[in-house]
Amino acid sequence: MLELIDVTKIYKGGKRAVDGVTLPMKAGLLGLLGPNGAGKSSLMRIAATVTRPTSGRLRFDDTDVLAEPEVLRRRLGYLPQDFGVYPNLTSREFLSYLAAAKGLPGRAAKARIDELLELVNLTEAVKRPIGKYSGGMLRRVGIAQALLTDPQVIIVDEPTAGLDPEERVRFRNLLSDLAADRAVLLSTHIVSDVESTASDIAVVAQGRLLRRASPTELLSGMEGQVWELLADPADVTAVQARCVVSRVVRTADGVRMRVLHQQRPTSDAVPAAPDLEDAYLSVIHRSGESHSGHRQAVPR
Repeated sequence: MLELIDVTKIYKGGKRAVDGVTLPMKAGLLGLLGPNGAGKSSLMRIAATVTRPTSGRLRFDDTDVLAEPEVLRRRLGYLPQDFGVYPNLTSREFLSYLAAAKGLPGRAAKARIDELLELVNLTEAVKRPIGKYSGGMLRRVGIAQALLTDPQVIIVDEPTAGLDPEERVRFRNLLSDLAADRAVLLSTHIVSDVESTASDIAVVAQGRLLRRASPTELLSGMEGQVWELLADPADVTAVQARCVVSRVVRTADGVRMRVLHQQRPTSDAVPAAPDLEDAYLSVIHRSGESHSGHRQAVPR
């Protein structure tokens, strides 16, 4: 088990990026979900021993990680949001270099690299310099390096950025398989990245842990609070002022809106089955935090 205990991170200038978060992790996929600027990346860097917290503790099984970070690092695979490479190397050369740095024996490293290149669908581009890769291909190299040592703990920060829809699905399925017998922490602001794979979801905003629950638990209690309606374009602003709006589609007939509200927001609104994005928005807005980080009243 990896556990963050009452962790706080304050940067120079007094910015409190993480505010007293306790987050135990065990085998399974934990989705860390929150808007941009919520403190997710700071939490990930602390969990990956890249950054020390201002206060709090970090434990891996019975080890104090802040005192002995190498105990966790030997069992850790980490993909940061900003992943640097050597552009003149091929993907095989780059992974071989990292494998040597991690102490993998040559023959085992070669077999593992071949396996990973196939896993992330890079075998056809293996002879090209990484500097000529697309953004999505670079992300796949990052995914491969995080898995080099077959780690017990995997931490990935916004891993599907730059991936096309097919690659996104492939990667989500891969993480789901890996989480069967190891701890996987996935940070994202995209609900679909965790909707079908996470057994546990932690919602964060403004550096605080707002709620942690299973997808089923997050959805419970949402019945009767999700509505769909067709609004006149002139009425959209009024609806937005009273409701949390999750989707807006402009059509020839008017503006189709999906909203969260405790009661029927308009006479022609019809109830809709809640999904995880609705539950996520409900948690964010009940805390008084909008996506932009400004306080917003919760509809009643």
